Amino acid sequence: MAETVEPVIEDPRWEAAGIPAVAERAARAALEAVGRDPDQHEIGLLLADDAKMAELNGQFRGKATPTNVLSWPAFSGEIPVPPGEPGEGPLFLGDVALGYDTCLAEAEAAGITFADHAAHLVVHGVLHLLGHDHALDAEAETMEEIETKVLASMGVANPYSA
Repeated sequence: MAETVEPVIEDPRWEAAGIPAVAERAARAALEAVGRDPDQHEIGLLLADDAKMAELNGQFRGKATPTNVLSWPAFSGEIPVPPGEPGEGPLFLGDVALGYDTCLAEAEAAGITFADHAAHLVVHGVLHLLGHDHALDAEAETMEEIETKVLASMGVANPYSA
């Protein structure tokens, strides 16, 4: 089994919490849920602190505040089929970044484990890389349905239920 997630760990607290393995499992589950072979895809993952996330959020979204997850899809429009020829590498889908302090605070406020919340954010970010969005209500509903299904397959409770 090839690694789907290529993590860059800027904040060691992520590694201490075991999140790189959680992220790999979550990304693979998200790809499988939408009919993509995880072994044929690659995702960059930045595990950062809130200062770095505020910098990135300011740079790319004009909001210089920390956030939980950001994503940068490698493709706009239709996502190509991964190369299937021997010797060709996996299809790079883009990058996802998570902010430690915001993620931890959200998990604590919701009364869920840090790992479960991180898994949700990775699934959410991967779906963005695959072209999903939540700007419109219908898009948000579709995205939430996929997230809920993926998380349930991992034994993670529905993050949208009260």
